[in-house]
Amino acid sequence: MPVVNRIADYAADMAEWRQHLHTIPELEFDCHQTAAFVAERLREFGVDELHEGIAQTGIVAIINGQGDGPTIGLRADMDALPIVEETGVEYASKNPGKMHACGHDGHTTMLLGAARYLAETRNFRGRVALLFQPAEEEGGGADIMVKEGVMDRFDIAQVYALHNAPGFAEGAFYTTPGPIMAAVDTFDIHIQGVGGHGAMPHETRDPVMAACGIAQAIQTIVSRNHYALDDLVISVTQIHTGTVNNVIPDTAYLNGTVRTFDPAVQQMVMTRLEEIVQGQAASYGVTATLDYVVGYPATVNDSDKTGFAAEVAREVAGADRVIANSGREMGAEDFSYMLQERPGAYLFLGQGDGPGLHHPKYNFNDEVAPVGASFFARIVEKAQPLT
Repeated sequence: MPVVNRIADYAADMAEWRQHLHTIPELEFDCHQTAAFVAERLREFGVDELHEGIAQTGIVAIINGQGDGPTIGLRADMDALPIVEETGVEYASKNPGKMHACGHDGHTTMLLGAARYLAETRNFRGRVALLFQPAEEEGGGADIMVKEGVMDRFDIAQVYALHNAPGFAEGAFYTTPGPIMAAVDTFDIHIQGVGGHGAMPHETRDPVMAACGIAQAIQTIVSRNHYALDDLVISVTQIHTGTVNNVIPDTAYLNGTVRTFDPAVQQMVMTRLEEIVQGQAASYGVTATLDYVVGYPATVNDSDKTGFAAEVAREVAGADRVIANSGREMGAEDFSYMLQERPGAYLFLGQGDGPGLHHPKYNFNDEVAPVGASFFARIVEKAQPLT
C-alpha cells in the first residue's frame, strides 16, 4: 500500500500548513504561535480531546477509535533554530535570526496530516495520542512532557517519531533496532592564569598555552582511553581568550560536546576529562575548572517495535525503499526520553538532495509530507486494527 489516497488528496493543504509554519519559527519552549496554529487545525479536524500548555507550549490531542484498545503515541517536534535564513523562498522566516533549519515545520505538518485522516476515518481500536512537543533542539521538551506525566496520564503503550533526512532518497525510510542516536553531553572549561605583556611571557602564567594543551590532550581520550569499536566522539568546539596581539590574557575558556552510547564510556570520559584538565593546568602553572553537563540520553529503539515500524514503512514506501538496519548515528534526540518510558521506534524519512540539517539554506521538502503522514496513520491502523 503506497501513500494513503485520502492523505494524498490534501497534500496541497499540508504544503500550505508547512509553509505557514516556516514563516513563524520559534525557539525552545516559546512556541506560542506554532502551538496556536496546531491547536486550531486540530479543533477543525474534530479531535476528541485537546490538552494545551504541556511543557509550556506542548499539546496532546486524543483521537478515539472504534472500540476498546490501547493508546498509541505519535510525536512531532515544533521548535526552530537560532539561524539567519538564506533560502530565498517567498515563505521565508518572518522572525529575524530564527528559522526552521531542521524541518520541525515538516514534522508538525506530517503529524497534522495524520491527525486529519485519523479523526476522519477512525479505522482503529483504542486511542491515538498526538504529541506536539516544544524544545527539542535545546531544553529537552520531551523530558519535560514525560516528567509532567503524559505517558501515564494518557496511558500511552507505545510511541513513534519521524525525522527528515536530507541526502537520503526522497520518500525512503531508514532506522535500526537498539541505539540509533547518541547521548549528548557538554563541557565547559574555565582557565585562570596570570596575564601580562606579550613580550614578557616569563612573567605570566599563560592561559592560551594551557588551553591549547588541554584541547590537544582531550583528543587522546578517543585515541588512547577507549576501545576502538565503542562509538565515541569528543569535539572541542570553542576556545575564547585574549584581546590584542601584545597582551597575554588572564583567562581562557573551552567548550565542547561528547557523544556516547554506553554509560560506562560516558563515565570514563567524565573521569578522564577531569584528570586532563587538572593535570594540564598544573603543568602550565594555571588553575582550571571543568563543568560537565549530562544531556540527552541515547535514543534506543525497541527491537520488536522497530521491526513492526519497518514493515509499515515498506507498505508505504515499497520494500526496496526501507533500510531496517541502517546503523547508529552520533547526533542526538530528546525523543530518547519518551523511548525510555515506553517501547517504540524512531525513523528517518529521506527528503532527497539539498542542504543538510541546521544549514541556513535548508528547506523541508513538501513532497514527502504525505509519505510521513501515511506512515503515522498506517502505524496506528496496523498496531490497533479493528479486526
